[in-house]
Amino acid sequence: MPFFSAYVLWQERARLAVLPRAPSTWGLLIVVVGLCLLVVGVLGAELFLARSSLLFLLSGLVIYFAGWSFFRAILFPWAFLFLMIPIPAILFNQITFPLQILASKLAALVLPLAGVPVLREGNVINLPALPLEVAQACSGIRSLLSLMTLSVIYGYLTEPRVAIRVFLALASIPIAVAANSLRIVGTGLLVQYWDPARAEGFFHLFSGWLIFVLSLVMLVLLHQLLRVGQAEDSEP
Repeated sequence: MPFFSAYVLWQERARLAVLPRAPSTWGLLIVVVGLCLLVVGVLGAELFLARSSLLFLLSGLVIYFAGWSFFRAILFPWAFLFLMIPIPAILFNQITFPLQILASKLAALVLPLAGVPVLREGNVINLPALPLEVAQACSGIRSLLSLMTLSVIYGYLTEPRVAIRVFLALASIPIAVAANSLRIVGTGLLVQYWDPARAEGFFHLFSGWLIFVLSLVMLVLLHQLLRVGQAEDSEP
């Protein structure tokens, strides 16, 4: 991710070179804020604050030496770096359980369509063969964050319109949720019609990679549909 931010800065090097420099002492205040975040994060064992303090420190140095206009010009590659920092544990726990329940509900709706009787109890899907628990690791939060990050990179590299870039980033959320639910459905079918032991180990890990690739394909297809729709609207 730092390499992508560096690439964006390299692409904008000509525009950045001609920007007027207007150093601001406000940058020193932001540097102090960044150092305070580091101290608080280390003392409070809050890794998100400790890690994000570096980005605030960098922004303060840029503003102090080059000014606000220069910082606004590099705002996107700077803000993108926040995606490489794992979200706070308290927020992570608040997000994962609703995702577990949502994935369980979607899987419980789809599996009966394939002839698999289901009784859902919270995040546990009871199948005739064995109960299938949608654990925290199966909530899809990690694949969701990874897909969102890749959607930002993909949008920047392939789409000049900012509105479409934002749309692709937001669309990665339902795509990731749907793909994770599809993975759970596939696991349920595997348990019911093949071998319950196949739901763990290599097949479980491989299905995660396969579904993530499928999510990327869905994102690209969505972008192509948007391009086709845009081309049809522009025709006289």
